[in-house]
Amino acid sequence: MEFNLIITGVGGQGGLTLSRIIGNAAMKEGYNVRIGETLGMSQRYGSVLSYLRFGEEVYSPLIEEGNADLMLALEPAEALRNARFLSGKSYAIINAYPIHTATTLVGKEKYPSLEEIRNALSKICTVEMENFQEEADKINSRTLGVLMLGFAYGKGLIPLKKESILNGIQETLKPKLWEINIKALERGIELAK
Repeated sequence: MEFNLIITGVGGQGGLTLSRIIGNAAMKEGYNVRIGETLGMSQRYGSVLSYLRFGEEVYSPLIEEGNADLMLALEPAEALRNARFLSGKSYAIINAYPIHTATTLVGKEKYPSLEEIRNALSKICTVEMENFQEEADKINSRTLGVLMLGFAYGKGLIPLKKESILNGIQETLKPKLWEINIKALERGIELAK
């Protein structure tokens, strides 16, 4: 078994924390885990990309183009920017909540519509696109990634046990953040049904 996950978003959305939660969960189950990160500008609004691979034998963190099993896109345009990792076997879960980057705000790049993003990615792989941010905000805006992880788990797209994911949350986050993140995970699982 080998699982290739791409987590993409912008700085400040918690993508790096999310990759650590999933990495810790996979290690709990005895898998080899490799995490690679590309931080354009991981400060607020810069592109952030995490590669997370786990399985019996995984040596490199990098995922080859077209080889992602799953993409969790915390920001829609970032999903498009990283579409090269997707193929017919991939599944993309996209947060339909645009965050304009410095380049779109100053008009250097045009921000595509959510419809354009969905259509472009649907030609490549299976796409689920919802405003997960709206749901996360009801719990705590910082729980977006965990809520989306719950959604992916609920859809049967994460080959890990729920108890391992809960463990990953507890190993990665401070105790005062456990409750809201466990609530977000549960909410994501509910939304997937």
